[in-house]
Amino acid sequence: MRILIVEDDAMLSDGLQVGLRLAGFSPEAVETCDDARHAMALDRFDALVLDLMLPDGSGLELLRELRGDGSDIPVLMRTARDRLDDRVAGLDAGADDYVGKPFELPELSARLRALVRRAQGRAENLLEWNGLQLDVARMTGALDGRALSFSRREFSILAALMERPGAILGKQMLEERLYGWQEDVESNTVEVHVHHLRAKLGSGFIQTVRGAGYRLAPEAEARRA
Repeated sequence: MRILIVEDDAMLSDGLQVGLRLAGFSPEAVETCDDARHAMALDRFDALVLDLMLPDGSGLELLRELRGDGSDIPVLMRTARDRLDDRVAGLDAGADDYVGKPFELPELSARLRALVRRAQGRAENLLEWNGLQLDVARMTGALDGRALSFSRREFSILAALMERPGAILGKQMLEERLYGWQEDVESNTVEVHVHHLRAKLGSGFIQTVRGAGYRLAPEAEARRA
């Protein structure tokens, strides 16, 4: 899940990115409203963590602008101003959830998972396909009841495919789940992780669509391979 953090405190932003990455998210961070607009115009994000007070304006006004433009991205507002009227104003402006400072990273991670889960029409943290279950909260998996372990990046690729079963995801889209904007992308990383996943799940579980990317195989094909 790709998360955009809009936060001008560099230390807090860095801590959020590290914590969310360890929780299985793919976070990116910007410092201003203008940078957030630019980032969302260029990239797709699953949720937005939005601070209220920003150097070039109010996060509340940015939120109203997004909703006015028809954006339905899940938004978690986060601020030190945690009075009742502030929370009501944020929720009425279109925020999906609201958390005050200080906060605990496990709670913020759980709230983000809930927002994304509801946006995807799921009631639980489980993703299921062809006998495989992934628990996105615990980052664990089981195939036909047999527990499997995955590296963080293997899990990220598999979760991305299972969030959109049957859809073809390009290599660049999968790389975005593995690397931040400032990280160097290794040319064959996706291929290596897909190879490892096939060794654990079966060679036919993930299909290569030549020139397009990867997708989960239909049940009959995955079981036959």
